[in-house]
Amino acid sequence: MRIRIDLAYDGTDFKGWARQPALRTVQGEVEAALATVLRVPEAAVTCAGRTDTGVHARGQVVHVDVADDAVTASAGRSEDPPLAALHRRLNGVLPPDIRVRRVAEAPAGFDARFSATWRRYAYRVADGVVDPLVRNHVLAWPRPLDLDAMNAGAASLVGEHDFASFCKKREGATTVRALLDLHWEREGDLAVATVRADAFCHNMVRSLMGCLLTIGEGRRPPTWAAEVLAAAVRDPSVTVVPPHGLTLEEVGYPADAELAARADATRRLRVPGEEPADG
Repeated sequence: MRIRIDLAYDGTDFKGWARQPALRTVQGEVEAALATVLRVPEAAVTCAGRTDTGVHARGQVVHVDVADDAVTASAGRSEDPPLAALHRRLNGVLPPDIRVRRVAEAPAGFDARFSATWRRYAYRVADGVVDPLVRNHVLAWPRPLDLDAMNAGAASLVGEHDFASFCKKREGATTVRALLDLHWEREGDLAVATVRADAFCHNMVRSLMGCLLTIGEGRRPPTWAAEVLAAAVRDPSVTVVPPHGLTLEEVGYPADAELAARADATRRLRVPGEEPADG
């Protein structure tokens, strides 16, 4: 049985998503919890997109393949259906900075990583006084931001482009991405960016934010964003902003009948080892 698990986590005290020896990671905690609850030696999960140290998630999606009888046995004497019991028991074992939001049997052809059609992140900035209760999830910015200027710059970045200027390039990996949405809006005292793309290369979201924040405080004109993009080479004047303002909000998938075809198409496009994520 392939199981889809939807997760939320506070990335503050994790060394990112990916399992690393002797370090506390989200993947490490989730796999350990699954192995405990299912009573199996190990339970390897695949995620929709790796997040780096300090990056949070409300809508991370993973899948895990387990034997049907292991799922049934893990329910024990519970009167709940096996997957409902698994959901409850996982949250009983996991630390409080990770919560399972949903557990369900995955449709045929589902792959948490390769079936995804887009990932949506939010980046939150306080350009006034930061509420100390949200300081681990919001970037404090010392100067007022002009969101109209930022949105003018952002508009020139939307579409399919080579985002080499905004990525930490990996040998042999493509930096071409389809940026589907990039805009800023006010939410109370915060300036919040919505960033949605088919996938992200490393540091892409945080570099885009650094470029637009520079525009927003008036140090560069809105046309600078397009100039940086056109150069197609990493620009040292573009700051990679801190990770704690960034949250993976949602992952989009096609209709069930299209999941397998989407996964196959994505595998052909992606370089082996390349992760559709940002950090």
